[in-house]
Amino acid sequence: MSVSNVDTVRSHAQALLSLARLLDHVENSRAGFNADQYQVIVARLKVLLAEPAPEDVLQAVFKLSPSAALMYENMFYEQAGLSRSSLEQSIESEQLAVQAITRIAQASRN
Repeated sequence: MSVSNVDTVRSHAQALLSLARLLDHVENSRAGFNADQYQVIVARLKVLLAEPAPEDVLQAVFKLSPSAALMYENMFYEQAGLSRSSLEQSIESEQLAVQAITRIAQASRN
């Protein structure tokens, strides 16, 4: 890998990690962030996640940022499904969704 490629990967990884941490901060903060601020962060992070990156860089970012990991999984759901979620968590989520749909359907009949 050439020096320019290493610099490009390093720059991309730093930007990705910075935005991922910022997103986690905004999502977990009790401070008031407005929707526009949130949308700007999400839009920029989506652009970076869509760019090619070494797998080890992505995995390191995802370990530090649950929000970025979830966003990545949602962005590439068609190709990978819930590949970043444990099978147990995926099954539990599906069961909860089915229960909620059943409750709503029953309530609408009454």
